[in-house]
Amino acid sequence: MISKFLSKLKSILFQSAVSPETPLKKEKKAAKPVKTKTKTKTKTKVVNSKKNIETLTTLPGVGAKSAKALYEAGFKTTKAVIAADEKDLLAVSGVGINLVKKLKKLK
Repeated sequence: MISKFLSKLKSILFQSAVSPETPLKKEKKAAKPVKTKTKTKTKTKVVNSKKNIETLTTLPGVGAKSAKALYEAGFKTTKAVIAADEKDLLAVSGVGINLVKKLKKLK
């Protein structure tokens, strides 16, 4: 009788210790692929973009933020900004109607 009790106890103890939910061995994480980035922008391009943004700030009412927004929208020169349609300028985030009016006075 005691042997039956001990065998039942062993089966209960070992079932809870080795349940199918808990893994026996830790799984190794998959190795991340090595990324090799090549720089597409050279220093001259970065310097040129900074210079172009600075030249856009010479326009009346254009600050650093709006100059950057205009540059990123594709207006690289002051001539391009002045020659642009009002609708195109208003489509740029950070450019409002008052700024467009100031720029149109330059034409």
